[in-house]
Amino acid sequence: MVFLLSLLFLLANVNEAAVPCNAVTAKAAGCVGFAMGRDSTPSPACCSGLQQLAETVKTLDDKKAICRCLKGAVKAFPGVKDSSLNKIPGACHINVGFPVSLTINCET
Repeated sequence: MVFLLSLLFLLANVNEAAVPCNAVTAKAAGCVGFAMGRDSTPSPACCSGLQQLAETVKTLDDKKAICRCLKGAVKAFPGVKDSSLNKIPGACHINVGFPVSLTINCET
């Protein structure tokens, strides 16, 4: 969930008011197994949820808001692996334009 949240914040530039954090985390929930190294590939639900988030991005502030949501949610999953998280955009065919990481700064 943590890796997915980080990815979502990078993918979707959705305003906090436009997309509540609980909606962001729900769309990223399918990525938890892959992010924690339990699944060999991201699930279809993971990729679909992230694609839906990516389609909602309208502004840089939207992207930052999603990033903050995901980064906060990831803290609930201490087993998330940065190496797995970084692979999600490519595996789901989503271009985020920057490396996805647990340590990403959502404000830049």
